[in-house]
Amino acid sequence: MRLLRPTSLLLCLASFAAHAAMVHKTVSWTQDGTTFRSVLVYDNAVSTKRPGLVMVPNWYGVNATAVKKAEMIAGQRYVILLTDLYGEGVRPASSAQARAATKPLYGNRPLLRQRMNTALAQLKAQAKDAPIDLSHLAAIGFCFGGTAVLDLARSGADISAVVSFHGGLTTDDPALAKQIKARVLVMNGADDKGTMPDAPAFMDEMRASPADWQFVVLGHAVHCFTETDQHSPGCMYDARAAARSYRLMHDWLDHAFAGTD
Repeated sequence: MRLLRPTSLLLCLASFAAHAAMVHKTVSWTQDGTTFRSVLVYDNAVSTKRPGLVMVPNWYGVNATAVKKAEMIAGQRYVILLTDLYGEGVRPASSAQARAATKPLYGNRPLLRQRMNTALAQLKAQAKDAPIDLSHLAAIGFCFGGTAVLDLARSGADISAVVSFHGGLTTDDPALAKQIKARVLVMNGADDKGTMPDAPAFMDEMRASPADWQFVVLGHAVHCFTETDQHSPGCMYDARAAARSYRLMHDWLDHAFAGTD
């Protein structure tokens, strides 16, 4: 057997690295006159089919920070559609702009559910080119995105699981929970003054649903605990809470896709 010289080996590795990288593919669609521009993220170092996730970022929407988070979560485990729910011309740069962008969707939850189901359909459509296992689909969301993925579940979407990180818990119609097919994991900070007051009503909603659900309260964490760029008193990154929540997410998704407890 002929062994490669160290220099030749390095050249081979460099060549492989040049062809194996995180893919960022723009995925656009038009709905009711609005064009949405999302990003499909996955590692093409391996060709194995893997679960597909609709990922909805926080209220700042699709930006460089959200793409970086999608890369971190995707790794070689998932194909992620980082989802634009505002439209391509709306990219909030301040909390005031983000609040204005989310207001129409918080105020029209059927529209939010419609846009989420369209995003799910767009993720499925990418399986013709991307290594997506269509039998293993889920949705994850952060802050406003947590609200969005819970509404996707409430719509009766045929997916294995949804995972909400420090997301809003309210609904316009608690009876929709009876339609949930997905396994529901919700993780909120114990000291999140924006979402935790809604926890009792949310748990009552889940109790009346057929869903396999779990509500996890992370001690000493406030809102935004996975958001690395947030450092204000009520919206602050917490490395320990973030790491724990990601471990819980992976475990939840693994069991949901396997159909085990």
